Amino acid sequence: MSELTWLPRTSDWAKRLNALPREHTPDWHALVRLANENLDFVQTGKLDKRLVKAYGGTPPETLDTQPVRLAVLGSSTVDQLLPGLRVGALRHGLWTQLYVPAYGQAMRESLDAASGLYAFAPNVVLCAFDAPHLIGDDTTSLSAEQAEVRVARIVGDLRALWQRVRERTEAHVIQQTLMPTLLPLMGENESRLPGAPLTLLRRVNAALREAANAEGVDLLALDDACAHDGLAAWHDARLWLRAKQDVSPSAAPLYGERVARLIAARRGASAKCLVLDLDNTLWGGVIGDDGLCGIVLGQGSAEGEAYVAFQRYARDLTRRGVILAVCSKNDEANALLPFEQHPEMVLKRGDIACFVANWQDKATNLRMIAQRLNIGLDALVFADDNPFERNLVREQLPMVRVPEMPEDPALYAATLAQAGWFESVALTGEDRERATQYQANQAREALRTSGQDLASYLASLDMVLEWNTFNTTDLPRIVQLIGKTNQFNLTTHRHGEAEVQAMMRDPLAVLLHFRLKDRFGDNGIIAIVAAVPDTNETAREGDWRIDTWLMSCRVLGRDVEQATLGVLADAARKAGARRLIGEYRPTPKNGMVQGHYPGLGFAPLASSQDATQWVLDLGDFIPSHTPIEIRSMQ
Repeated sequence: MSELTWLPRTSDWAKRLNALPREHTPDWHALVRLANENLDFVQTGKLDKRLVKAYGGTPPETLDTQPVRLAVLGSSTVDQLLPGLRVGALRHGLWTQLYVPAYGQAMRESLDAASGLYAFAPNVVLCAFDAPHLIGDDTTSLSAEQAEVRVARIVGDLRALWQRVRERTEAHVIQQTLMPTLLPLMGENESRLPGAPLTLLRRVNAALREAANAEGVDLLALDDACAHDGLAAWHDARLWLRAKQDVSPSAAPLYGERVARLIAARRGASAKCLVLDLDNTLWGGVIGDDGLCGIVLGQGSAEGEAYVAFQRYARDLTRRGVILAVCSKNDEANALLPFEQHPEMVLKRGDIACFVANWQDKATNLRMIAQRLNIGLDALVFADDNPFERNLVREQLPMVRVPEMPEDPALYAATLAQAGWFESVALTGEDRERATQYQANQAREALRTSGQDLASYLASLDMVLEWNTFNTTDLPRIVQLIGKTNQFNLTTHRHGEAEVQAMMRDPLAVLLHFRLKDRFGDNGIIAIVAAVPDTNETAREGDWRIDTWLMSCRVLGRDVEQATLGVLADAARKAGARRLIGEYRPTPKNGMVQGHYPGLGFAPLASSQDATQWVLDLGDFIPSHTPIEIRSMQ
């Protein structure tokens, strides 16, 4: 049975659900907390009823994420999945409205520009087709050539569907892979029969992966889920024959969770940092009591090898962009000993971007870690073997993600992997270097607090700001930053790859990205600025509107904003601009940039409930002097 095993299961869940107010709308965050438990199908349905009653037609006013308008295109019954989809999204703080075409009408609606699908205007489309529908019947006699044609036609039809949907909606497209529900005919050597249904299914899944990579479509890998959990956890042949339910109702909570992860990842809401306890989490025993030779770690015991396996998984996460931190109740000198001296330690001190070991409570230390790394608390995942510490953090910091660690350390890595909090839909060069970049930032911070005045400190960094226009090489990273940057983001416009490519085709658009280097290393691409001719009725000739200005918080306080404006102003003048119009649209997370434009010399232009607008006359603008060298990479 598929379960949300990384989440806690409390005995008073039903009591807390029933305690929600019925005479008025319950608090959104109370519903989110109820969703963050190991819920079965029945519990999910009960929570979904309260969710729909409270917020079915209108998102909460306190929502700090873009509402999800999700269309589910399937060839079988999907009604049993809808509560799981809504509650899965709720678990990630996403409000979701669903659209499902009438049974058997998904493909027809995708072809009809006047259909209910396009009237719904989805921003996410889930293609959830079953294997019997796509593979077809009586394929066993197909030759190898005919089987090749069949696979190409199936995947070609799906690619055409993705393209149609994107052209008409610019939606985020998710394609479900086929579950291995078709029966083998030859057994272990099934692949030797080209037309065998299961052989075709496997080949379609392989071709789907290649096509999705080429098209920028995200995969919901149900074949991988079945391989991990067993087909019976996801599919019931009896329910397929009786109700044409491809995914069984019992799997609906996990199905909705996996879909929500993809949506959250595409919107930049995945976690960024794994915070690790030490004693009985990275090794067995207590370093302060047992000493370096007494802790259990490495060769010689199954338990010791389990801790090594968990460390290896944590290390591998850093290779794909996850930051590591330590939060331990320990004397720092004792806590550091295994990292520096134990021969079986996989993780070294250099792998840890922020190391906090003291006797303060862990909620306080997690706040300190988030502050030092300059990331939100909701970007943290906290792994601790101690249930008291886990519950304390859940109570005091509900935005921090806390896995329910099993008693056996052999299951630590699998539990963290199944939780999916580090879900990613793309991997860039900057992702691979992120851990190194944060470690270098700690070195910069140490230098900053060494007693130098600010001007001397900035000059000592030997900063170089390299800029370039948008290009296909850097496009994945540009789209990634636009999708996930929340704090230093003036408008929070979320442009997908297709939208960015459309902007790149505009000869008048000023599209810039910036990379910052200094003597500690390369920070990677740290800023995106996009300015386009202003088409508003109130605009003057020569007005260029700054559609997007976002920056990494890692480079705050280093005069990068002033240097960036100098490059932007020069590029905008060359494009024909006379004035730059900047807009600040407040969100719950971007209050730090409220004074960005006035701080750079922009004058107030207009104000409304949703935004303030600012103007900079380029004829009067003189770039600020900064200690940063500017280099064009064009």
